[in-house]
Amino acid sequence: MTTVQASEDKDYVQSLVRGLEVIRTFSRYKPRMTLTEVAQQTGMTRAAARRFLLTLVREEYAETDGKYFALRPKVLDLGFAYLSSLPMWEVAQPIMRDVVNALQESCSLAVLDGLDIVYVARVPTERVMTIGLSIGSRLPAYCSSMGRTLLAGLPPAELAAYYDRVRIERRTERTVANMVALKDAIETSRRQGWTLVDQELEMGLRSIAAPVKNRRSEVLAALNVSTHEGRTSIETMKTRFLPVLLDAAQRISAAVPQ
Repeated sequence: MTTVQASEDKDYVQSLVRGLEVIRTFSRYKPRMTLTEVAQQTGMTRAAARRFLLTLVREEYAETDGKYFALRPKVLDLGFAYLSSLPMWEVAQPIMRDVVNALQESCSLAVLDGLDIVYVARVPTERVMTIGLSIGSRLPAYCSSMGRTLLAGLPPAELAAYYDRVRIERRTERTVANMVALKDAIETSRRQGWTLVDQELEMGLRSIAAPVKNRRSEVLAALNVSTHEGRTSIETMKTRFLPVLLDAAQRISAAVPQ
């Protein structure tokens, strides 16, 4: 929503938006900030930033030692309220553990949010990839297996809107190079019902994904397994990983409350 649109919308509560901006300012790279830093990061005046921060402190979403501010665990309630509302979240976890036990590779579940995918469940292995992923992590949809799976499930109008907004950046030498290649890749995902992405997000990282659907065949989420190219060949992913993944996605789909 643009500034003009927001000003014309009587139901738009800008103070709430600005409060959320303050929360989003904190990250793993900036877990503690001064009032001045928060004001600079959000573009607010110091007075406005102070009001929002002290309100968060009073409501126990943040804390301060008098100089630095930091978020408190209560902020997690906001995210888990969303997770608990997902129809597939609880049923997916044990099925994802079955996938990890069978393949000894990490298994993740993601949904589409704008131009990105957002991880809503993850069962890792002991192996550590160079990309640190956890619930809430975001990745570009166009070069991730779950992203293409989710894009392939969009209605035509929504997919067209995505194409209008996305800007392709080469994450690696293997990343799709242009819009024609991306559209071909998404059409392949739609046609075959699964997606394999080979080192487009990060060199060495391979992943394969399948859709989770409701009984109306609408794609709700995407399930994937990721591995390292030196450990698993593409042929192995297709012959060994894919059947396990498709079975898991179907089991989650069948268990999703309608």
